Amino acid sequence: MTILQAIILGLVQGLTEFIPVSSTAHLVFAARAVSLYEGMDKNLQAQQTTATIAVIQLGTLLAVLAYFAGDIVKILRAFIGDHLALVSGPKKEGPKLSHDAWLGWLVIIGSLPVGLIGLLFKKQIEGTFTKNLWVIATMMIVVAVLLAIAELVGKRKREMTQLGVGDALAVGFAQALALIPGSSRSGSTIMAGLFAGETRETAARFSFLLSIPAIAASGLLELKEAVTILPGDSYAALAVATVVSGIVGYASIWFLLRFLRTHSTGVFIVYRIIVGSLILVALSAGYISANI
Repeated sequence: MTILQAIILGLVQGLTEFIPVSSTAHLVFAARAVSLYEGMDKNLQAQQTTATIAVIQLGTLLAVLAYFAGDIVKILRAFIGDHLALVSGPKKEGPKLSHDAWLGWLVIIGSLPVGLIGLLFKKQIEGTFTKNLWVIATMMIVVAVLLAIAELVGKRKREMTQLGVGDALAVGFAQALALIPGSSRSGSTIMAGLFAGETRETAARFSFLLSIPAIAASGLLELKEAVTILPGDSYAALAVATVVSGIVGYASIWFLLRFLRTHSTGVFIVYRIIVGSLILVALSAGYISANI
């Protein structure tokens, strides 16, 4: 991987990881456009592309950690402090957790589905299935339609302080849906949040907090395997891509949270349907191949 390829992939990852348009779809096309790992066995190329994408995601993990640093510190402090108080404090009043400590539990509960399903289907996720454009295009349209329905029927009244176990499970299983390429992790989780009656900004904020364990686990797991899968001369370029994705990812979070305060997800829905349809047309006409 060259530095130019790295910058392009980092830009695409940073722009699309948190915007509900499917980072996988855009990264697969970007990898094709820059001829990433071209000229090798298709299976190995798919594995190397998956490893590269997962490692570059660590840049967007740093972005979300930086953006929500204050929230994360409050959640960790409250989670540890409240549970220590429950163990050592008086038993008369019964257990009580602050909102921040409870939010920590919701992130843990919401992270379980994607962790379990991700481990069960690890081979399929790393294989050519996750690069198949028929699957990607179809899921771009399917999630766009579901997101549109969520916009129509969602009450959009509930704030972060009103989230419960039902929200964590709904958003958590939606995050697992995003293991299917083209779904978009942010698109699927924001959709679930809207169905659960959350405001758009709340759905996005909880989505971003829930992304931390998922991106960290995926990226660190792939980072270990990437050392043996990826060419040794690609490490420097991979670092560049990760830094670029982090900087652009931070800007993307800032943009989306402010955008959703006064706008719907309509523009992203339309974009997904147009892009997904164009891919299906191109595939049907034979202009592009379904796999890498």
